Amino acid sequence: MGTPVRAAADAGKAHRLGELREFLMSRRARVSPAEAGLPDGGARRRTPGLRREEVAVLAGVGVSWYQWLEQGRDITVSPQVLDSVARVLRLSSAERRHLYVLAGLNPPAPEVDPAHTDMCAGLQRLLDGWMPFPAHIMDAYWNIILYNEAASAVMGMGPDRPQNCVIDFFTDPVHRVRNKGWHETAAMVVAQFRAACSECPDDEGFRAIVAEAKERSPEFAELWARRDIAPGGQMRKELAHPAVGTLAMEVTQLRIPARPDLVVVLHNPWPGTGTEEKLRWLTSPEGRRGSMHQVRA
Repeated sequence: MGTPVRAAADAGKAHRLGELREFLMSRRARVSPAEAGLPDGGARRRTPGLRREEVAVLAGVGVSWYQWLEQGRDITVSPQVLDSVARVLRLSSAERRHLYVLAGLNPPAPEVDPAHTDMCAGLQRLLDGWMPFPAHIMDAYWNIILYNEAASAVMGMGPDRPQNCVIDFFTDPVHRVRNKGWHETAAMVVAQFRAACSECPDDEGFRAIVAEAKERSPEFAELWARRDIAPGGQMRKELAHPAVGTLAMEVTQLRIPARPDLVVVLHNPWPGTGTEEKLRWLTSPEGRRGSMHQVRA
């Protein structure tokens, strides 16, 4: 019974170690001695990039050990040593995580690559392209950083109103008035935020938000004490808008691989509820005039 399973596991490990070998060789070849702070060796170098011995010395590991690692041998590795190798090979955040996986270790938490920090213009175009339906983007702490016009019309988002989705949900009376099934949604909000917190258990930013929410809302404190956890995915939301009545929407959270600190939140009208027509009216010139003074009602 166990033989086919063992054979499949062995084949999987052999493939992973083979990928590790090819990956390390390709990354080593692209780093020049000058980039690593070494003399280039002139004509004595037969191939571009660093030698195995040079990587080992720069990473502070044994030459034989690094040779075995690059050969794809089944050896014991540690996160500290892999980080040293990643530094010498000038790996990006995504490449470093890939190295961990190929070496058989749990990868570190995703980080934002400096090359992808300036994505706001493109992300704003994404949100604007979702019109006339609400869409916004949260950072890791669930602070609103971008939103489209429909989100402003439906949920009152605006430049003069900083928002944290957790704290506002429990402290802003507008949320309680407009959200049908507020208590059920509240439980889901807390469970999903705890899931987000669990990805960075030592982050003081999350602790500060939780502490403030507990202090300002006994209901949040009670739900937080349950220790329920749920991944961000999809949920149905019904809002009572003062200008158009009930809006039934499906809310979907999407992660951005290049920006793991951001989450795109898209609201899609629930079919057969008339919500799509209401959203189109709200974002029309007539709807903007009609609801101008009712958004915060």
